[in-house]
Amino acid sequence: FQLAQSPAPAKAINPIDRKSVHRICSGQVVLNLCTAVKELVENSIDAGATNIEVKLKDYGTELFEVADNGCGVEEENFTGLTLKHYTSKIQDFSDLTHVETFGFRGEALSSLCALSDITIVTCHKSAKVGTRLVFDHGGKISLRAPYPRQQGTTVIVQHLFHTLPVRHKEFQRNIKKEFTKMVQVLQAYCIISPGIRINCTNQVGQGKKQVVVCTTGGSTIKENIGAIFGHKQVQSLVPFLQLPPSDIICEEYGLHSSEIPTHITGFVSRCDHGVGRSTTDRQFFFINQRPCDPTKVSKVVNEVYHMYNRHQYPFVVLNICVNSECVDVNVTPDKRQILLQEEKVLLATLKTSLIGMFGSDVNKLVLSQKLPDAEGNFKTVPRDEAGTPICETSSGSLPQKLNGEAKIAMTIARLRESFSLQQAKKASFQRAENSKQQHSSPGQEKLSFSTVLDPPKKKARSSGEAVLASGNFQNSADVADSGCSGVDGSTADPSNCFSCESGVTSPAEEFQDFGEVQSGSPEMREQFHGEGQVPNQNRPSGLSPQAKSSSPKAKRLKSNQPLSQVASSIETEEAEDSAVMPSQYDIHVEMEKRIIPLKFSLNTLTDRIKKLIQQQEMKAEMLNYRKFRAKIKPGENQTAEDELRKEISKEMFAEMEVIGQFNLGFIIARLNSDLFIIDQHASDEKYNFEMLQEHTALQGQKLITPQNLNLTAINESILMENLEIFQKNGFDFIIDRNAPVTQRVKLISLPTSKNWTFGLQDIEELIFMLSDSPGVMCRPSRVRQMFASRACRKSVMVGTALNVKEMKKLITHMGEIEHPWNCPHGRPTIRHIASLALLSQD
Repeated sequence: FQLAQSPAPAKAINPIDRKSVHRICSGQVVLNLCTAVKELVENSIDAGATNIEVKLKDYGTELFEVADNGCGVEEENFTGLTLKHYTSKIQDFSDLTHVETFGFRGEALSSLCALSDITIVTCHKSAKVGTRLVFDHGGKISLRAPYPRQQGTTVIVQHLFHTLPVRHKEFQRNIKKEFTKMVQVLQAYCIISPGIRINCTNQVGQGKKQVVVCTTGGSTIKENIGAIFGHKQVQSLVPFLQLPPSDIICEEYGLHSSEIPTHITGFVSRCDHGVGRSTTDRQFFFINQRPCDPTKVSKVVNEVYHMYNRHQYPFVVLNICVNSECVDVNVTPDKRQILLQEEKVLLATLKTSLIGMFGSDVNKLVLSQKLPDAEGNFKTVPRDEAGTPICETSSGSLPQKLNGEAKIAMTIARLRESFSLQQAKKASFQRAENSKQQHSSPGQEKLSFSTVLDPPKKKARSSGEAVLASGNFQNSADVADSGCSGVDGSTADPSNCFSCESGVTSPAEEFQDFGEVQSGSPEMREQFHGEGQVPNQNRPSGLSPQAKSSSPKAKRLKSNQPLSQVASSIETEEAEDSAVMPSQYDIHVEMEKRIIPLKFSLNTLTDRIKKLIQQQEMKAEMLNYRKFRAKIKPGENQTAEDELRKEISKEMFAEMEVIGQFNLGFIIARLNSDLFIIDQHASDEKYNFEMLQEHTALQGQKLITPQNLNLTAINESILMENLEIFQKNGFDFIIDRNAPVTQRVKLISLPTSKNWTFGLQDIEELIFMLSDSPGVMCRPSRVRQMFASRACRKSVMVGTALNVKEMKKLITHMGEIEHPWNCPHGRPTIRHIASLALLSQD
């Protein structure tokens, strides 16, 4: 007998040593290059600087420094300058609600000391000479010496993250991406800091310093925007006009009070097509002049803008001023996430104001219209030179201008609303009423949008409009030459694809209809299928049995005679069948019996039963794991994709066995015990699309004269570093490296392909994509749309009969592309139908 061992005693809870705590916490405060530079620039602004210089070497991997002309650091504060949580901004926790400076926690310099080598050169306004301070990783001064410098402070950071080997390697690998994000954040401080000149340069190796961002210390936000992005960008902006939230929007956000505790100022680009941008790279939001990332605010701005310009994004600079007691800026270490007490009121105010700006004051369109006179007759109203309606007085005196409701002004928003589906239905009904009234009193004439808008009749949904895992329908005649609106992986309507042209029903609807018929009475099944057989066109090719098409019962059921007569005729026929004599095959046959002895062993039988039981248990365990659980539904597309991506590799497509073709539009394939249905058009379209993406080089059309691009310094450097990618997309440039920054690149060639033309917006989109993935081959969205349209037209259409070899080729091609799960327009290509193992088990 042996006693069980007692569990080991629990370890005592002890504090982590201060050195380790310092390194752990520092890695959470300074996350990247962007955070490090931001903290130093904020310290300079808090110090009252009017001139800030940011210098980087090798994009910041070797070193970066921030120099200013602020007040400097006093000698008695040298010791606590880089210690953890030493600050002059607050004294206790209650001061957080009244913080008006960027920094307040005393973490930045201390964390930078733990992650890099820091040197600070400072000179206070009361000092006669500056001081150079070198700090160790604990934030303590290791070297102190006099150093000539004017008033201000310079912080030099070398080898950022070298104390964290893994993060340092990742930082060097993604340095260009980090550099781009840093410049975008720096631009926000340049915009919101009027009267402060901020200059940022970068030097690669021993090369020349390149200016990245430069402002002139303008006195207004608008001047700073012009200095960073050029005067062309300024010309496209309109000042933000704040309006109180409307009753409808207050009801939408569940607000009972329309008080406005916020004050919003800034600029937004006009909603004219071509004025906006193809990306969200120029959207800057501030709360009490602090740059931040308010997700809900940016979402509202973009949603309203897309109501008037759905293909672009606005340039936005908005400063939201609220009471400091209603804001919490101490949420994340980088202070980019901010909590607001009255967030719904802010969103309602913002939405109402933007709708008012875009819907009423912008893009106003005045239309001539007929108005009723005193007798009730309609006639055209004359207008003056300014386009204002003029009418005569009842006494026939001089005409006077209409005012108020009599002025007919039709805005773009109301015009768009008139073209909506509900308005079209109302217009159709109103047109019918007008026609009746015109027949009764032909002397009168009424004007409505029904005389202008004649909506086409709603076409009945054909069986071919349902496609695999799609609940949306669109007639093929309405599809434009460009194919579908979305591209690979976008949120485009999956039904906008040319495979919907043929009258084909989706497998889900076919199975559903068949199940409804099978669950009915025998007479219903016989009437629908003819002797209970499934129609041939709804079965895979080569698998459907031959149905009896000439059954007298079927003919009788198809007639329009009463049900009682049909039942009596069936009973009479069955009685006649039972009275028929036995056939000639009912003959007695004598067979010779043979006796064969069999060996029997109880032990052998027991062993066999045990093996069978073990096999059944193992099979049950295997069946408990179901690889595919998602249904063929539009709402479960993402789940189905994740399952397919997890369980099917590229090599498995070549191993799939072709079972047959279903409904002339889908391929039924088998892999082991799993059955799959494959959209023949969508799969072929995705293969052709990726081949065009990979191998097509667009040809450029030379311009008569080189064109200036008006790029920012950072965008210009991204373009110069990825010239080969631009050339593959058909863009060609002249590079003058001796020219001033922002003027070194000129466009000399644009890509053209048949009816497709491209321009500066495609260049900006490419720059935005390359800023996230430098050196990676990419295409602008309009180029992808062009390739998607061509791939759609050259692919196998639904309704085309395929042999086994052709179907096998389509399935094999799916294993040769990177993303075989969706076509370029977002429609699924393959879905799991059933597991034969589970079916056989049942």
